[in-house]
Amino acid sequence: MTKPTIGFIGLGLMGAAMVGRLQDKGYSLTVLGNRSRTAVDAAVARGAGEAQTAAALAAVSDIVMICVDTTASVESRIYGKDGVLDGLKPDTIVIDFGTSLPASSLKIGEEVAKKQGFFLDAPLGRTPSHAKDGKLNIMCGGAPEAYERIKPVLDDLGENIFHVGPLGSGHKLKLINNFFAMTTACAMSEAFAMADKAGLPRQGLYDVMSAGPLRSGMMDFVKNYATDGQIDLAFSVRNANKDVGYYRQMAEELGVMSRMAGSASATLAEAVDQDFGDHMVPEMVDFLSRKFSDA
Repeated sequence: MTKPTIGFIGLGLMGAAMVGRLQDKGYSLTVLGNRSRTAVDAAVARGAGEAQTAAALAAVSDIVMICVDTTASVESRIYGKDGVLDGLKPDTIVIDFGTSLPASSLKIGEEVAKKQGFFLDAPLGRTPSHAKDGKLNIMCGGAPEAYERIKPVLDDLGENIFHVGPLGSGHKLKLINNFFAMTTACAMSEAFAMADKAGLPRQGLYDVMSAGPLRSGMMDFVKNYATDGQIDLAFSVRNANKDVGYYRQMAEELGVMSRMAGSASATLAEAVDQDFGDHMVPEMVDFLSRKFSDA
């Protein structure tokens, strides 16, 4: 069976790893980058085409994949002159792999449907190193018929693929997931920082806490940095702040207020405001330890 042609927008760390994986699996790709030439040049050197606009990319693609940082970035590639909608062919599948606001996904889905295409939201779990090996977790929302068509491609990118419901469901699930993950990471970072303030060894704190039901993968990510300086979670404070903020916005749009997200959101926002946004989430241990030592 002939593989579908793929247009890929957004070659950051995750996007570049996914493009490399797709090329390893023999797909024909057209790419469109933004900030850095390095990943685009690497993809082109391996045979990918390069589009100058999102519309031009969509015009030569059976599937358009988007992997960018914010809802605003997704919308800027979809709408307007030379956006994806300008070049979209009937029956094309457009898929957003980022973490976006569900309401935006629904709006985009309506516009894509007017062009006789399909829009899916499929945020990702795990890291760029997993993407290189096709080991991502992918939670996909959208029309079942579009999901079934794209499933073989998703199987080449991910290890655990979930169809979680209608369009918007993927982003709703991912925001809940990331709220829990980032709140846990902030709480564990504070635990280590408080241990510093109280004169307790970080390793001793971890030994006791991890011996019971509190132990988790997120605890270990933070611990590995706190005790060994090792970063296993390459996710920036800036992105964490964005995702928790999106979670709170989603809650408001659903008519409720998150009871738990406020502290994590305020702490992450403070770190971003103090030029700590480009640090990785486990480094929040340093940020909070310095705050406590200055108190």
